[in-house]
Amino acid sequence: MSEPVIVSPQERAPLSRERVLRGAVAVADAGGIGALTIRTLAKKLGVKPMSVYHHVANKGEILDGIVDIVFGEIELPSTDGDWRSEIHRRALSARSVLRRHPWGIGLLESRTTPGPATLRHHDANIGTLRGAGFSVEMTAHAYALLDSYVYGFALQEASLPFDGPETVADIAEPMMQEFPAGDYPHLVELATEYILKPGYDFGNEFEFGLGLILDGLTRALPDTGGSRT
Repeated sequence: MSEPVIVSPQERAPLSRERVLRGAVAVADAGGIGALTIRTLAKKLGVKPMSVYHHVANKGEILDGIVDIVFGEIELPSTDGDWRSEIHRRALSARSVLRRHPWGIGLLESRTTPGPATLRHHDANIGTLRGAGFSVEMTAHAYALLDSYVYGFALQEASLPFDGPETVADIAEPMMQEFPAGDYPHLVELATEYILKPGYDFGNEFEFGLGLILDGLTRALPDTGGSRT
C-alpha cells in the first residue's frame, strides 16, 4: 500500500492573486528572476499554468506585484521623527530586504505601473526629506543619492565571491597567491592589514558610507542644522 501524500496547508489553500505573487517571490528567491516563468510558478503552486492566468494577466503583472511586495517589506520613514534617524533606519531596512531578495536590486525601479506599497514608500521618503527642510530640488538630489548608494552597495554585496566574514580568507588568500610578488603593493597592503584581519566584514562598510552621506546632507540643509522645521 502506498504512503499517503501529505499536503501542506499552503498547498491546500485556494489559489488567489496573493498566493500567486508570494509563490513568485519564492521562485525568484530560490533561483533568481530568470528562473521565474509561468511554468515554474505553476509548479511551485502545484497547479496547471492556465490556473495562474485566472489571477494575473501576464508575467508583467507578476513582476509589478512582486516589486510591490518587496517595497512593502522595507520599513517606512516617519515624517514625525528626526529625519536623519528615519532615513538611516529606512536605508538599513532596504539593505536587509535586498539581501533577502537580491533579484530585486535591478527590478525595483524598473516598473512603470507601481503598486500601492511602492507609492507609499516613495511618498514617505519624499515627505521625510521635505519635512526636514530640504527644497524640492534638494529632496530629489538626496533621494537619488541615497538610493544609488543603497542599491549599489546591495549589488556589490550580492556579487562578492565570499559569503560572510568567515569565508573571506578562504577566498582572498588563494587569489593573493596568484599576484606576482611586488607588483600590486597597495592592494596587498589593504588585504593583509585590513581585509584579512580577523572579524573583517564587508557589510560593516555600509554604515560608514551611509554616515558620510547623511553628514553631507545635513550640511546642505538651510539654517536648520539638520533639525526638522
